[in-house]
Amino acid sequence: MGRFGQLVPLAETHSDGLFDAFANDPDGRGWTYLPDDPWTNHEDAKAWCRAKETSTDPQLYTIQTLDGQALGFCSYLRITPDVGSIEVGYIHFSPLMQKQAIATEVMFMMMRRAFDLGYRRYEWKCDALNAGSKAAAARLGFTYEGTFRQATIYKGRNRDTAWFSILDSEWPELRTRFERWLDPSNFDTSGQQKTNLQAI
Repeated sequence: MGRFGQLVPLAETHSDGLFDAFANDPDGRGWTYLPDDPWTNHEDAKAWCRAKETSTDPQLYTIQTLDGQALGFCSYLRITPDVGSIEVGYIHFSPLMQKQAIATEVMFMMMRRAFDLGYRRYEWKCDALNAGSKAAAARLGFTYEGTFRQATIYKGRNRDTAWFSILDSEWPELRTRFERWLDPSNFDTSGQQKTNLQAI
């Protein structure tokens, strides 16, 4: 649990809240780079959550406000503890949390848990066409490692995959930056940041 929100294991009971959150994106643009199509009704959401709640890789989490309102989901995937590598992905932020402090905070919480568990490599991968995701990776402190051309096919189209990572040796400095950014003194009375993450 953080100052702005919390991460809880995805459950079927979250389906109505998630459906309502994603209904704020009527064009379904937030689903563009996901392997799934937009849910068309509550039953679609329920079936999806039911199928995913027992998955161990990807291991999905519902992003909620402190009072339990669902705002989106994210996951750990490609979990390989034997070599100390883990990826964050399968991320879908509803419009309710985009460009809000909670969006950064939940990514920090996911990182912190991975490194606290002893992982040595934390990965971020996205479609090379997804400019927003690439910008987010850079803002969060990931290092771009290259693009795997024609890495896969999804939704009937090619995907070149951009790779990013954070290493355990880089984490202490990054953690300090996040903690300074999240400090209450960095936010005004309306909840807006005073200093952005890159400037810290």
